[in-house]
Amino acid sequence: MVCLLAAAGVQGEDPYVYYTWNVTYGTIAPLGVPQQGILINGQFPGPEINCTSNNNIVVNVFNCLDEPVLFTWHGIQHRKNSWQEGTPGTSCPIAPGTNYTYHFQVKDQIGTFFYYPSTALHRAAGGFGGLRIFSRLLIPVPYADPEDEYWVLMGDWYTKSHTILRKFLDSGRSIGRPAGVHINGKTAKGDGSDEPLYTMKPGKTYKYRICNVGLKDALNFRIQGHPIMLVETEGSHVVQNTYDSLDVHVGQCFTVLVTANKDPKDYYMVASTRFTKYDYTAKAIIRYTNSAAPASPELPPAPVGWAWSLNQFRSFRWNLTASAARPNPQGSYHYGQINITRTIKLANSVSRVQGLRYAINAVSHIDPETPLKLAEYYGVADKVFKYNTISDEPPVDLNSIIKVPNVINATFRNFIEIIFENHGKTVQSYNLDGYSFFAVAIEPGRWSPLKRKNYNLLDAVSRHTIQVFPKSWAAIMLTFDNAGMWNLRSEHAENRYLGQQLYISVLSPERSLRDEYNLPDSQLLCGIVKDLPRPPPYSM
Repeated sequence: MVCLLAAAGVQGEDPYVYYTWNVTYGTIAPLGVPQQGILINGQFPGPEINCTSNNNIVVNVFNCLDEPVLFTWHGIQHRKNSWQEGTPGTSCPIAPGTNYTYHFQVKDQIGTFFYYPSTALHRAAGGFGGLRIFSRLLIPVPYADPEDEYWVLMGDWYTKSHTILRKFLDSGRSIGRPAGVHINGKTAKGDGSDEPLYTMKPGKTYKYRICNVGLKDALNFRIQGHPIMLVETEGSHVVQNTYDSLDVHVGQCFTVLVTANKDPKDYYMVASTRFTKYDYTAKAIIRYTNSAAPASPELPPAPVGWAWSLNQFRSFRWNLTASAARPNPQGSYHYGQINITRTIKLANSVSRVQGLRYAINAVSHIDPETPLKLAEYYGVADKVFKYNTISDEPPVDLNSIIKVPNVINATFRNFIEIIFENHGKTVQSYNLDGYSFFAVAIEPGRWSPLKRKNYNLLDAVSRHTIQVFPKSWAAIMLTFDNAGMWNLRSEHAENRYLGQQLYISVLSPERSLRDEYNLPDSQLLCGIVKDLPRPPPYSM
């Protein structure tokens, strides 16, 4: 295979968007220290995927690394199509020197998302980039078109390579604290030599798409002297509240509007760590086009404590009158009136008995050689994993951890309540592939059925990540109406790598194309299914 740079192509009249990616190593220096990073078409962060609701996205990935790799599309629902999710539970990795073409549809979605490599702690080396989905022209957006749009991909960062960090974890050590924070793969020095990251025209309003692409730390985002108006959260239009700053937990994305109506000068955009004993800050310059002065070195302070962040979460509300990716209003789906058919309560824990391991309900997930979805599709699941090793209630002893593939069997189209209990001392962040869910509550203490009276059953935001504060719980509600094998995972890279994740198998009893797509002809095969005959395809 020859790894050459290739341009993305778009087929004009057809709803297809094509990209060719060459994934290579290259030298990057997010914190000013040169190190090996993962580039896509020579870029870090990687190139943007730019599309519109219902477009088909085709990404041909050439793996020019020395390790197998997969890419996952964080927040994309992949309706009926978990084959394209790009996690080790659904896909065989792309071997070095080979390529694989992802093909998925951004069905009935809008908003700000990102992609990243899901294998082997590769995200610690880069390989991530923005993915934005515009609303179709005929469906109104609840704010005026901005003058321009800007990405803010921020995160904590380690100057040790992903291979060294992986060795730490494999040997039972933690990866420890990061070395700093970056914004779009860099941070301003503040010595007068910095070029602006973005420019703004006086009087104009700009859209900023903000994602925390880091490994473990929540970050607070703010802009000197400028209030920020929140308009969208992970695929949902929200009530347009204005904030001085936003807490963005790992894996979360927000879309905000900023108006350039202050004195004509430079201003710092700031991202800083939250809920940690260390205080890391990254900054970038935003310059008015008629700027007459440098940015003030005095940065706006970050909020203190997690009660502030909890109150901010409670202020987020679904915009019930805005159109979704379809013409019908978001609020036409009355989730609060649906009967719950199953409650799953999940508690995180950590143990050092078998080396450092993280777990959910005392089960620490390991990826088998054969992807779970492939084993299930080929009818050999019993040779690879057992369903429901995990219980719907946390065990009394959360520290007696077992290491097995962790798969929950869910009933197709059932309406489920999931409770996350965090008995630990650090903030957690969870993501569910293949779905958006209603984040109905976060509260201190332990959950009980009586807590349901405190749920927001009217306008909780539909999203795909949720944070859980220390000694607290969070509740989400959703319908398992998307057949496939879906990853529920900690967004903290160390926790996820060492087992704090599981898969949810949602099987259609009909084995019908109305519910799920067949195994793609191009799908990579590995493990015990590699040489098996293909099962009969689904039909209508």
